[in-house]
Amino acid sequence: MSVTKLLRPALAAMVLASVTACGAPFMPDVSASTATGSPTAQARHSANPEPVTAIMPDVIGGNAEGAYEQMGSTLDMTFKDASGQGRPVDDRAEWKICGSQPGPNQQITGYPVVFDVVRVSESCKDAVPK
Repeated sequence: MSVTKLLRPALAAMVLASVTACGAPFMPDVSASTATGSPTAQARHSANPEPVTAIMPDVIGGNAEGAYEQMGSTLDMTFKDASGQGRPVDDRAEWKICGSQPGPNQQITGYPVVFDVVRVSESCKDAVPK
């Protein structure tokens, strides 16, 4: 009888023992608790979620559309006419950034992030100071 034939039953027993020892399911079975409507099986969401904090990049002097794309379209942003004329900022590509709240390199802790903008053909010097 060869060594391999002698070890086969021992190896099979070790494999079976390790499989049954780890026999608990990887994912808990929530089908029973969801069928009863148990609140422990339902997702819980905070009533007052904290905003994700990030650092405001320095986009002053840049194009408003570029800043919008850089910041990500899911971020709550407002583009406000800094000339004092109250013009709507419909096409962000036609506007440049003169200021932001929060300022460059400051932590974003509240929303919306506000960008003060003027038309590309205008100067930020023409912006109305706050």
